[in-house]
Order: sequence, then C-alpha cells, then structure tokens
Amino acid sequence: MVRDREATKAKLLEAALAEFAKHGIAGARVDRIAAKAGCNKAMIYAYFGSKEDLFDEVLRIQIARVIEAVPITPDDLPGYAGRLFDVYQQQPELLSLAGYHRLENGFEAIGKAEGDAHTEKVAAVAEAQRAGRLPVDFDAEELLSLVVHMSILAFSTPVANRDLVVRSVAKLLA
Repeated sequence: MVRDREATKAKLLEAALAEFAKHGIAGARVDRIAAKAGCNKAMIYAYFGSKEDLFDEVLRIQIARVIEAVPITPDDLPGYAGRLFDVYQQQPELLSLAGYHRLENGFEAIGKAEGDAHTEKVAAVAEAQRAGRLPVDFDAEELLSLVVHMSILAFSTPVANRDLVVRSVAKLLA
C-alpha cells in the first residue's frame, strides 16, 4: 500500500485543529490526534517533529486562512471588523488556538505569520492616517488593535452580534 504523504498530513492537521482548539497545547494528546486521523502517532513526529511544532503549523495555517479571507481594508475598518467577526463565527477554532498559544507561551509570543500580517496591517492603517482617510486619535497600531479586538470581544457577551461590532468600530472612527 502506497502512502499519500499530503493526504496523511492533511488528516493530521484537521484532527490536530480540533484537538488543540478543545484542549490547548498541554492538554492535547498525540494519541487522540493520530486516532482521529486514522494514522500512527509516529507520523506526527515524522511530518511535524513534535506536538508543539504541529500546534504551530495548525495555528499558522489558520492565521493564513483569515489573512487571505479578510484582507485589511483601512478605508472601511467597520466592514473589516464585521468580516473578521464573520470568519470567527465560521471558524471559532482560531480564537481558541490563539488564546491557548498566548496562555501557554506568554502574551508577547507571536508567531511569524501573525507578526508579519500585523506589521503589514499597521502599515496600511498608518498610510490611511497620513492620507487623512482615518483619524489620528490613536496611533496606527493602537487603532488596528482596537478594531481587531472589538471583533473578538463580541464573543464574550450574549448581546454581541456583527452589527454591534460594525457600529462600534464606526463610532470609534467618528
């Protein structure tokens, strides 16, 4: 029987996403990931090196998906926040993964993919501020952080919805 390396990796990544989102890095078990993927747990180490490296790859992929699905739109930050909210509703695992990553690695621990995306987004917001299209009440990094966290904060209150996120960001910019 010939193994399909990419199919096996994809199954492991899918199983790992569910496991890490539910249990975090420390609580996740490679036995459960392998069983759910229908693979031998040795494949995890062969393809990813370690459980932590597998987690990092799962997180990197999820961040890349959000970056691709929701490109920064500095001229429509309320819409951007609304689209982030939509993606988080469709893929709540990302927020769980990011939370576990911060809890288990410290709040300053930011992966390369997330750091690169953040830098590009801050630059786009700063350019819009320089051009007078966005207010300068906050510096670009602060403004982006507020917008992104408003889209996330909506998950912590029962009255939150997309409209609340969009209206809040619009009010922030008014």
